[in-house]
Amino acid sequence: MKAKRSTRVLLICILIFWTVLSCGGDEPSDPSNGIPDPPIIELTDEELLDLTQRETFRYFWDFAEVNSGAARERFHPDNPSLDANIVTTGGTGFGLMSILVGIERNYVSRSQAVERLDKIVTFLEGADRFHGAWPHWMDGSNGKVIPFGNLDDGGDLVETAFLSQGLICIKEYFKDGSATEKELALKADLLWKGVEWDWYTQGEDALYWHWSPNNDFSINFKLSGYNEVLITYIMAAASVDHSINKKVYTSGWGDEGGIKSDQITYGIPLLLKHNGAATYGGPLFWAHYSYLGLNPNGLQDQFANYWDVNKNHSEVNYQYCVDNPKNFTDYGNNCWGLTASYSRNPDGSIGYSAHAPGNDLGIISPTAALSSMPYTPEESIKALRYFYGHKDKLLGPAGFYDAFKPGSTWVAKAYLAIDQGPTVVMIENHRTALFWNLFMQNEDIQKGLDKLEFNYTK
Repeated sequence: MKAKRSTRVLLICILIFWTVLSCGGDEPSDPSNGIPDPPIIELTDEELLDLTQRETFRYFWDFAEVNSGAARERFHPDNPSLDANIVTTGGTGFGLMSILVGIERNYVSRSQAVERLDKIVTFLEGADRFHGAWPHWMDGSNGKVIPFGNLDDGGDLVETAFLSQGLICIKEYFKDGSATEKELALKADLLWKGVEWDWYTQGEDALYWHWSPNNDFSINFKLSGYNEVLITYIMAAASVDHSINKKVYTSGWGDEGGIKSDQITYGIPLLLKHNGAATYGGPLFWAHYSYLGLNPNGLQDQFANYWDVNKNHSEVNYQYCVDNPKNFTDYGNNCWGLTASYSRNPDGSIGYSAHAPGNDLGIISPTAALSSMPYTPEESIKALRYFYGHKDKLLGPAGFYDAFKPGSTWVAKAYLAIDQGPTVVMIENHRTALFWNLFMQNEDIQKGLDKLEFNYTK
């Protein structure tokens, strides 16, 4: 059986459904009681970005899994004990990078951050691995795999790539530091180098997402673009001991050129065929996850320029919300952004959906516009001002809540690591290019990109 991308989304929907949390419906807010609204204190763009990064950072610092220090899969402020020990591999990689923002922005001291990071790395050293790859979920109390689905109880190569991206940034950030910091850098470097990327080819010219000692490659999910998995091929090519050759990349990711697209939407070329979303492009996290460290500026292979791919993808998503063909309330210049996040079930409870123009349920996910800040700075700032303007409804203890339905009282008062992390990291890349600089200076990454014949910015 050849698994499709929709299988993963369905699994996530089922798993999130375990944590169903009843929320309000679409009734309008209570009318004014005659008391004047407090004056609005206007913040500058920089102050808004400061506030957003600081509050979102708390997800990975204040609300991390207590035993490991790693990122929890999800956090419900109204029920903090819910799934308290489920650690997510990819989200932990995003968390590693977010903690570096904590140092740079003085949210925590360097020594505090090093202590926390060492705790996380030590946990990862002892956690279950499958030919070097970590599972999607782990138990933070003991590092044991928590199945993500009936067949998904082993290594998850894509989540491992997201984690490895963070580990490389840790290595580069601390490699010239104190003795303790150099030791942390070495441990982080050894961890990602232990991944047997070539094992996950099944001897074919492509990478595959999952392997399990119980189920082998039965999920059979081939990594083929365009979606969020480009970083997996980059990491695999960069591996010192378990590298792939270029043919695996061009056949797997690029489908021997079949990845290219002539689609033009709103006058904007998509450039690459988005899996299952040929007209408008997929959910916006496809433009985020692989590019937290991998710098899309100047990144070009035989198929496309990836800055253009991501910028165009973001602009199409924005233009779709402005066009608003389904006439959802408040969609427009200031309220936009469709990506995978919590969603609203018909009974008003929290579900999960990969929101995109082709799957528009009237749900806006703040991470979509905020993590697109490097690609659409003006449009993303406008969205941030809208979110902040509704802060009483949207801003919680770990940043903006994961999703909401504009024009209604419904808000998913919950958080996901894979949405909070890109918000912190991509805003920092917009402001200082911190992670693009760290990741792209890594010599192994440069060798991998050279092997795949990329043009790129060091």
